[in-house]
Order: sequence, then C-alpha cells, then structure tokens
Amino acid sequence: MSNSNNHIEIFYQFLRLSLGLTQEFTDDVDKELWQWLLKTAIRQSLVGIGYQGVCLLPDEKRPPLKMIKKWFFLAEAIRGRNELQNQEAARLTRLFAEKGRKTAILKGQANARLYPDKLNRQPGDIDIWVEGGRDSVMALLVETGLLDGLSKMPTALYHHVELPENGRGAMVEVHFRPSSRVYNPFANRRMQRWLEAEILHTELVEEGFYVPSVRFALVMQLSHIHHHFMGEGIGLRHVCDYFMLLRNSSAEDRRVVAERLMSFGLHHTAGALMWVLGKVLLLDPSLMLCEPDSYRGEWMLRDIMSGGNFGLYSQRQSLGLWRKFCAKVSRRVRMLTLDPAEVPYSLVHYLQGVVERMIGRIRRRILSLTRHLFK
Repeated sequence: MSNSNNHIEIFYQFLRLSLGLTQEFTDDVDKELWQWLLKTAIRQSLVGIGYQGVCLLPDEKRPPLKMIKKWFFLAEAIRGRNELQNQEAARLTRLFAEKGRKTAILKGQANARLYPDKLNRQPGDIDIWVEGGRDSVMALLVETGLLDGLSKMPTALYHHVELPENGRGAMVEVHFRPSSRVYNPFANRRMQRWLEAEILHTELVEEGFYVPSVRFALVMQLSHIHHHFMGEGIGLRHVCDYFMLLRNSSAEDRRVVAERLMSFGLHHTAGALMWVLGKVLLLDPSLMLCEPDSYRGEWMLRDIMSGGNFGLYSQRQSLGLWRKFCAKVSRRVRMLTLDPAEVPYSLVHYLQGVVERMIGRIRRRILSLTRHLFK
C-alpha cells in the first residue's frame, strides 16, 4: 500500500473513531500525519466531528498540544454556529407558522440531531421547506419582510430561493419544492410527486422546528447527493449524514425507499454510495438500500477524496474560465459509463444554463466573462 493510501485508510479509521463506531486507532501517527488528518478534516467539512475523535484518544495518542488548541477553537466555533442555526431555524418555523404555513428543516440541522453530539456537525446554510408553491412562497417572503433591503427580487432557482444574510450571519435557503432535481425529467416528475406527498409527514423536535420523515430524508438527500455528484462533487460529510439516516431508519423505511430507487433514477448513485459507506464507515449490509456497486463506488470515493466537500478543492477550481468550462464538460462526459440514462440530461442542463447566463449578460450589455458564467 502506498503512503498516500495508508494515510487515507488512517483517516477512515479516525473518522470511525470520531463517530463512536470503534475505539481502535493506530499508534503510528506522527506530527506530519496529524497535520494531514486535520487538513483532510477541513477539506471534508468534518472538523467538529474530528475534534470529537481527538477527545476520545488517550493522551499518548493525541496530536501535539498546539494542534489540539487549533482544533479546539475551530470546533468551538462550529458548536456556536450550530446553536445559532438551531435558534434561527426555530425562529423561521414560528414566523411561517404564524402565517399558517407548514414547514420542515431539511438536511443540515435536521441531520445534526442524529449525531452522537448534536453540535459537532459542521453546518452550512439553513434549508427550510415552506408549503404553498413557488409564487405563494415568494409572495410570503415579501409579506414577512425577509426580502427587505434588497434592490430587486432574488432569482428563484428550480427548488429554492436564497435569502440575504441576516444580522446574525445566518444564510437561509427557502425551498418551495422539497428537493433538487434528478436530470431525467421523467424520473424527476415521479420523484417530486412522491416527495411532495411524503413531506407532509413532519415531526416537531426539541430544537423547536419540524423535520421530515426518515424515508423522505433518505430519498431527498440521495437526490441531493446525486445532483451534486453529477456536478461539482460531494464530500465525506454527505456520506456521514447518510450513514446517520440509515442507522435511524426502520426496515420498512429502507424497503419503501429501495423499491423506488429505479423509478426515481437514483439506483446507480445509491449503489455507489452503499459501497462508499461500507468502505469508509463499515456500514452493516443489513442497513443498505441496495447491493453496493464497487465500480461506481470507487469512482465516487476517489472524487470525494481528491475534491473535498462539494469539489471545492478540486484542481479544476484553479483553472481559468475556458479551461474550467472544458473541465466541467469533460467531467460529465467521463461519467457517461456511471449513469448513461442520466448524464446526457445533466450535460444538456449544464450547457443550457451557460447559454442562458451568457444571453442574460449580453442583454444587460455586460461583455466581460466571470466565474459565474460557467458555474
């Protein structure tokens, strides 16, 4: 095994320790390797989870004190951020409830509740679904003053709209559809219809907001993983989230979801993810949605470890505009063997988006190119 592969295997072991899945950890970790482990945790948005692992180690196995202090301060910032996110999610839930709207917190803060320590998961935006559909929800955002201070209405994407950062630094995405799309329009129509019915089954949790059912989360977050895997990439934080969902699911939840994977166009991504979960976190096969797919799984895991969370550390991020465009097209073409029924739609969708943004800039007489054109 090469030194690089050995480091990666040690990181997987460290991640399992951090999640409370094992008490075993190698003795052979020097200062240089600890620096690499921290760097990898940062790239994968797993700093808070990793610090939990550091705390679980005996003194003789811990990293140098200076590094522990750095890790501690990063983890404490994450804990504070989670507390703020939970408070803001609860506030938005109350705000929309006063207007008679059902809501559900999706992904991040809902997932954090499932971890051994609810405040260690590194948060991103707050994702909140609000019932009513696109036009009704956009009107509601104006009515509640959540768009005050903007010179123009924000652009609503396929399933959500981003709110301006509020005074507490919270970033919020308000969903008027329950999920991002799969690119095949026929599979997407079936999936969205099922999710729209399933999201009505919510539960009020002690944090003061509603969360959807586990079976909804299993489909919605698999769709989210699929969408980003086809685009920029995913990270190990997505893998850990899905692991927690599966551990908190019932056999009936998994059966219901497994029966729909093919219909929703998610079966290839599910097989890849099950292989990654088995490889990295040693997921019990009885908890898997389908048979693990080693070919697609190895591709997915290489992409995760090279690109980091959402592909933010991929080499293509440092390329110039045209080379980045070519790299993104090339990525999708190379993925044809992974999902031949989905990738052509993904490629057409990406190219269509580039053309639409280009036409929009021409109409506004903006002739310079920016990174947003080829995002």
